[in-house]
Amino acid sequence: MKRIYIALAVVIALALAGWFGTKSLDDGGPLAEAPIISRLTAEDLPDTPEEWEGRIDYPALEQQLAELSLRPEMAGLAVAVVEDGRLSFVRTYGFADRSVGTQVTPQTVFRWASVSKTAAGALAASLADEGAVDLDRSVASWRTTLHLPGGAESRLTFGQLLSQQTGLTKNAYDERLEDGQNPARIRADLVAAPLQCIPGTCHTYQNVAFDTASEILGQAAQRPYAEAVVDRFFRPLGMRSADFGMAGLTKAKDWAKPHNGSDVRPLKEAYWRVPAAAGIDSNIVDFARWMQAMMGERPKVISPAVLKLAHSPRVKTGRLYGGDLRQANSDAYYGLGWRSFSYNGLRLDGHSGAVDGYRATMIFEPATRTGVVAMWNSNWGFPFRIPFAVIDSYHNKQDSNWLDTSRIP
Repeated sequence: MKRIYIALAVVIALALAGWFGTKSLDDGGPLAEAPIISRLTAEDLPDTPEEWEGRIDYPALEQQLAELSLRPEMAGLAVAVVEDGRLSFVRTYGFADRSVGTQVTPQTVFRWASVSKTAAGALAASLADEGAVDLDRSVASWRTTLHLPGGAESRLTFGQLLSQQTGLTKNAYDERLEDGQNPARIRADLVAAPLQCIPGTCHTYQNVAFDTASEILGQAAQRPYAEAVVDRFFRPLGMRSADFGMAGLTKAKDWAKPHNGSDVRPLKEAYWRVPAAAGIDSNIVDFARWMQAMMGERPKVISPAVLKLAHSPRVKTGRLYGGDLRQANSDAYYGLGWRSFSYNGLRLDGHSGAVDGYRATMIFEPATRTGVVAMWNSNWGFPFRIPFAVIDSYHNKQDSNWLDTSRIP
């Protein structure tokens, strides 16, 4: 019966492409007058109403996401929901490349951006569990390129580095990375960077400094950092699309181009050059597999002991996001490349990320093993609200309006 539904879905999708009235690229009009919803192509995924089961109101979520995808700030969007540990919803919308009308599918590869830090934390915890890494060992005791003011790298531990306690001002020297400078040279020059606090005493978010983890973990694993992550985690988890670097994105047959509104942006290699901080690419299905592993659903690949070590809070941070979302969360902490915070009386875990033309988020509730992964190829921050709308639906919160776009100009 499911195969019949799949066949019907494909036929309907082809018919709707004509119904929505796709226009030619040279007539100056929009490419479509209604949301383009990409259906199942290669895998047996829960992407049709007949397959959506659980406490979450999936038809309502589907309608909200379809409306969201029509916003002029959006290009393409991919969303997956895991409910009670089970993949229960996968949907994709809009354009991988608006300039030619290429649609997003479940196989479209996006960038994880800073969600990549969760893999660095997991690898560090895994190696620490095996005794190959001592999280209390100083950064300077490894052969790294990081130099902090006053020689603080000799006092800063590896665990403090991974929990963003370098003391440097937020995102120190990211602009030099974006200008194309070598990350190793930038890390050496951090010796002259301004400090926000004494290293090891507060949380200050970093990318260039955080990527010192790729140097340390590569030494501990006795192989290049990216190769260690892929072989230890991604391949055993069946994450066939997951990879590192610009080539990891562009070698895919189906990949999302970066957008700012309706404009396609040029690809920038900058943050791919700090792989532990922002180097990972994958499709939405593999992103969901990673979240399931982070929930503890794949203990033979990532054990409960490793997850506890990676996710345990190490330093208090400020509230997350901005605007209404910032007001809705509290009691936030950072672990090993990992965030945790309170929302509406619930404890949530995960991470979010942003680079030019791409956004990604992974937020879940460990107690119920329910959460969301979402990726979109635009610079608009509104979709960061999606996980909170889903978690509200799971808990039957009737007044949730996170995805109400009617009040947006």
